[in-house]
Amino acid sequence: MSNTQHTTQISAPDWHFVLRHPAHFLAFGFGSGLSPVAPGTAGTLVAIPLYYAFVVWLPMPLMYAVLIAALFVGVWACDVTGRALGEVDYGGIVWDEIAAFFLVLAVTPARPLWVLLAFMLFRLFDIWKPWPISWVDSRCKNAIGVMLDDVLAAVFTVLVMFSIQKWWR
Repeated sequence: MSNTQHTTQISAPDWHFVLRHPAHFLAFGFGSGLSPVAPGTAGTLVAIPLYYAFVVWLPMPLMYAVLIAALFVGVWACDVTGRALGEVDYGGIVWDEIAAFFLVLAVTPARPLWVLLAFMLFRLFDIWKPWPISWVDSRCKNAIGVMLDDVLAAVFTVLVMFSIQKWWR
């Protein structure tokens, strides 16, 4: 990636922007990031059917490879899209929510109430940003930081989910 690339400030990305580059399409969660209300929530919702579609077709070892690839590809897509927008962590960039929530779903029982609880906890941690999520969010102003704060929200979610599952037994 060249340091001579210039960024363009785009005031309101639209479908034309999203479809202009594969990285934009991915970073905007296949268009879910264009939601005028709570794009991060819309992106997280997209993760659910997408994850379960993968699980149906892929054996779990390959699914784990997809989860890891989603994180690395997400850094690229968020970087390209953030540069094009002139804003590293633009609200419509939701691939970070999608890839991180994949991690949560990988360890969540595939039952509606558990998935709903995981969704609510993940959104809580992603919005609330307790430390160290807030630290990463405020100091890592690059695509890795965009992805990492959501991965940390996923870790918090998984820890709470494991605690609830252990208590529930």
